[in-house]
Amino acid sequence: VQLQASGGGLVQAGGSLRLSCAASGSIGNINTWAWYRQAPGNERELVATIYYSALTNYADSVKGRFTISRENAKNAVYLQMNSLEPGDTGVYYCNADLRRTGSSRWEDSWGQGTLVTVSS
Repeated sequence: VQLQASGGGLVQAGGSLRLSCAASGSIGNINTWAWYRQAPGNERELVATIYYSALTNYADSVKGRFTISRENAKNAVYLQMNSLEPGDTGVYYCNADLRRTGSSRWEDSWGQGTLVTVSS
């Protein structure tokens, strides 16, 4: 199983980016998707979560600006980021709580990260 994140880049403050992450391989179910980010010198922090029910949660710092969504048929998750600020700069990682086909064990899987840089 692999998670591939994409969509990062350089954007000016106030701009928008849309991150994507797709899971591939023998995937049975994906329960929860999440996006994390890590700024230079900082610990990785949770940005947004979406459950199988489509219930979402956001870090206070991104509420009203970011939207997480998922497309179950494609085993994919997205993060629409609007009104970006320099403080949003960092490497963004997707994370999935998933089961492989034929397995009853839930696994915590990570994408490789995609860099978002917001200039002032």
